[in-house]
Amino acid sequence: MNTKITSLQKQLHNQNPRKIIKAALEQFDNIAIAFSGAEDVVLIDLASRIRKDIQVFSLDTGRLHPETYRFIEKVRNHYQIEIELLTPDRNVLDDFVKAKGLFSFYQDGHQECCGIRKVEPLARKLVTVDAWITGQRKDQSLDTRQNLSEVEIDTSFSKEDHTLIKFNPLLNWNSAQVWDHIEAYQVPYNELHQHGYISIGCAPCTRPVLPNQHERAGRWWWESDNKKECGLHAGNLDKTK
Repeated sequence: MNTKITSLQKQLHNQNPRKIIKAALEQFDNIAIAFSGAEDVVLIDLASRIRKDIQVFSLDTGRLHPETYRFIEKVRNHYQIEIELLTPDRNVLDDFVKAKGLFSFYQDGHQECCGIRKVEPLARKLVTVDAWITGQRKDQSLDTRQNLSEVEIDTSFSKEDHTLIKFNPLLNWNSAQVWDHIEAYQVPYNELHQHGYISIGCAPCTRPVLPNQHERAGRWWWESDNKKECGLHAGNLDKTK
């Protein structure tokens, strides 16, 4: 592994999120925060206190809840930042919908649709940056997120001529800590959280969770596989083998 990354891993192991974000912003000028949910807006809140010119992007799949679109604008206005919206390749998406309709994932599984609407636009973006910051937490999935590091080489999106670095500042936090920060610092959040939604994705693929259910139980609920990754963090699946 890259000696710089090994050194950073040792330096940032079990450190608090602010220290990890500060180190990430110091090490990389061309670095972006992936934004979609409560964890990610905490990242934005912490990063904006360190550096004003933070780069933020969000995946607009075309199937998000109206509340999520309002949330994006709320965050944009609250922090006075630009948020780049990444959209699917129109031709590929058109061909997919013509061939399979709008709800094929209920029969075929979510991977193909997520690949077109989320993974490909993300891949297009990540080749333009040197590093990215995500809101992944270990406790979001006992199956796929237990082997995360605070900083790692992103094996899913790195290329032969482009090594991409991924930072996971919140990996050791739990949901309560995320919401403590949101409440303490009056951080904007998606209004769907007030209606039983915890992990929020596309509208057809997300539903509220019941009491005592795991927070990701509402994602792709019709699928029996408990390794619920859409492809954005596909490297997590490799670590479980």
